[in-house]
Formats: sequence, C-alpha cells, structure tokens
Amino acid sequence: MSEQEHRLSDLERELTLLSRHFIAARGPRIGQSLERSAYVLLTRLEVGEPLTLKELARTFQVDVSTINRQVSAMLRNGLVERIPDPDGGMARKFRPTALGLERLGEDRAISRAGTTRLIEASGWTGERTKQFLTLLVEFNQSIEQLEGLTWSRTGRPEIPSATG
Repeated sequence: MSEQEHRLSDLERELTLLSRHFIAARGPRIGQSLERSAYVLLTRLEVGEPLTLKELARTFQVDVSTINRQVSAMLRNGLVERIPDPDGGMARKFRPTALGLERLGEDRAISRAGTTRLIEASGWTGERTKQFLTLLVEFNQSIEQLEGLTWSRTGRPEIPSATG
C-alpha cells in the first residue's frame, strides 16, 4: 500500500470512529424528543427556503419515498407544514413550524451540551477546537461542492479558511 493509501485508510477509520464516539459519548437521547431524521431535516429546513419532497430527497441523497415517510410523520406531529410553492410551481413545499423549531432548539441544546462535554474531556483549547472546526467546515464544503449540493450556514459566523 502506498503512503497515500495508508493515509486514506487511516482517515476512513478515524472518521468512522469520530461518528461512533460523537454519537455514543454525548450520552443517551434522554430529554430529546425528535427522531434523528426529523432533527436532520429540521436542521436543513430552518436555514433555507422551503423545499419539495424531491428537493429534500436530492439534498439527502435518498429516495423520495424515504423522505415522504419522514416528512409525513413530521406533518402528523406538527413539526413541518405544507405550503404552496412561493414561485408558483405545482409541487408543495415544506417548512418548519414554530413547534418544530422549538423542539429542534431544545434537542440542539442537549446535543450541544454533549459536544461541550466531549471537547472539555479532550482537554482541547479554544484555539485547537477552532482549528478542528475550520478543517471540518472546509472538508464538508468541499464534499458539498463535489456533490453539487450546499448546506446553508446562514446566520453562522464565518470560519476563516486555512488558505486565506
């Protein structure tokens, strides 16, 4: 195996471990009321314009039937609402309700507290955490660019890139 192949193999393993550690170490979902899919969908809908089922399916790279089931459950629970396309299109669009945003905020606070516990337990300084965040944002944005999909970061402070 070449040095590059070893590095990529190590990176794949570390990303897998990060995913596992992040979810497990934050602790049980005690107090969180949203299904994981609702949490992720609401996170996307809160920062952008309303989206159709087809647009949501493309964003998350899943079948429309999968998104339809998830959004239907969210509609039943009052987390999203169906609205006419503001641009006059035929397809209905979905946006979060006040209840959906409230529950997302509550669950996010619990998740953020878990993230805080992880960072504090790691002993990382504010500067080290900022460096990690900068690299993670750059990595995610590069992937989004390759996929032709962007995840809005509206309302978030600009993270300076390492290149400028």
